[in-house]
Amino acid sequence: MKVAVIGSTGYVGSHLVKELVDRNYDVIAIARHTDSIPSNDRITKIQADVTDQAQLVNALKGADIVVSAFNAGWTNPDLYADFTKGALAIQQAVKDVGVRRFIVVGGAGSLLVEGKRLVDAPDFPAAIKPGALAAADYLDTIRKEEQLSWTMISPAIEMNSHAGGTRTGQYRTGLDQPVFDQEGRSRLSVEDLAVAIVDEIENKQFINKRFTAAY
Repeated sequence: MKVAVIGSTGYVGSHLVKELVDRNYDVIAIARHTDSIPSNDRITKIQADVTDQAQLVNALKGADIVVSAFNAGWTNPDLYADFTKGALAIQQAVKDVGVRRFIVVGGAGSLLVEGKRLVDAPDFPAAIKPGALAAADYLDTIRKEEQLSWTMISPAIEMNSHAGGTRTGQYRTGLDQPVFDQEGRSRLSVEDLAVAIVDEIENKQFINKRFTAAY
């Protein structure tokens, strides 16, 4: 099976490419700049801009599954608009190339606590709010998608190497609410987020649904 990873040089994307290769998948690693993608017999590097529809469709040819870890850049002053534009372009390109299975890495901001999105809370960090809001709003868009077998994964609220920094292969899943541990924290290493994504590729547990994963 060949998996296309959009945003393969990013924080999540780079770990996802490693997890896929370690589990013997062939990977089409797509990024605007491919220099940092490791050389491997299982990796095909393709330089592409997600806003160039023809370029992106061409890059996706031959893929059985597309995973988007696209990020428009946390310091981008037009982050909301650029993320939205890119996400919609990717969704359309997947349809144009004829791939049905589409997995999107979203954000934790759309997760619900007491029926309200985390991103809408007054104390949500302002520095990341535009990107989190864009990803949260995109969830509403992809839920209307009828042609693709889509899945969105929302990472844990704390998702970085400090949340563990190792691959344990262990996690618990939920749907629209965060998964909390015994300390009341929602956390997952980026390595185990990659595990959860590849597990979903294999197990198809959340077709046409959003899910989250945490320890």
